[in-house]
Amino acid sequence: MSNVTYQDIATKERKVYLFAKRMVDVICAIIGLIILSPLMVIISLLIKLEDKQGSVFFSQPRLGKDSKSFPIYKFRSMVSNAEELKLTLLQENEVTGPVFKIKNDPRITKIGKFMRRTSLDELPQLINVLKGDMSLVGPRPPLPEEVAKYNDYEKQRLKVVPGLTCYWQVSGRSNLDFKEWVDLDLKYIRERNMLIDIKLIFKTILVLFGSKDAY
Repeated sequence: MSNVTYQDIATKERKVYLFAKRMVDVICAIIGLIILSPLMVIISLLIKLEDKQGSVFFSQPRLGKDSKSFPIYKFRSMVSNAEELKLTLLQENEVTGPVFKIKNDPRITKIGKFMRRTSLDELPQLINVLKGDMSLVGPRPPLPEEVAKYNDYEKQRLKVVPGLTCYWQVSGRSNLDFKEWVDLDLKYIRERNMLIDIKLIFKTILVLFGSKDAY
């Protein structure tokens, strides 16, 4: 009589899924960086043409799985002193919860506004995916100061490796309040499998054509 339990089978299936997920992340990140490199060069030039001060890239500490800190990479979509200006804009926050977002944020550059609507500012995060800090699909990695305000329910977002995209990106984005955002992330964590990951990746590709809900 076999001693294999349902839990053993579920654990094995989960390990297979996580291995396959990592392989897909690495392969897609490498292919993406190669194919998109000309576009990334053009974006870099446009950023410098509009605002010669500051770096083309923006690095910021975020928290990943089990609250592990790592630097996230983005194309700079704001003026070079955006972090200092944020302190003067906190009272204009337009979203609920420990997240800061303004629809018409005065810190965003012209090219930055376009990149945010098309999610092109996120392309350097393929490097984060390649390094293993992030996955293609998973909850977005939060800022440390945001996590400091999380309750126990919200901290469950940090149980898995964060990702470039998840349900939030294809379900309304900035039009959703923070509770809906967290609920969607936990739904993904409970139900995730390779089929769901593939569906979310393809749905996210459509966002590259511009999302009215992104800012």
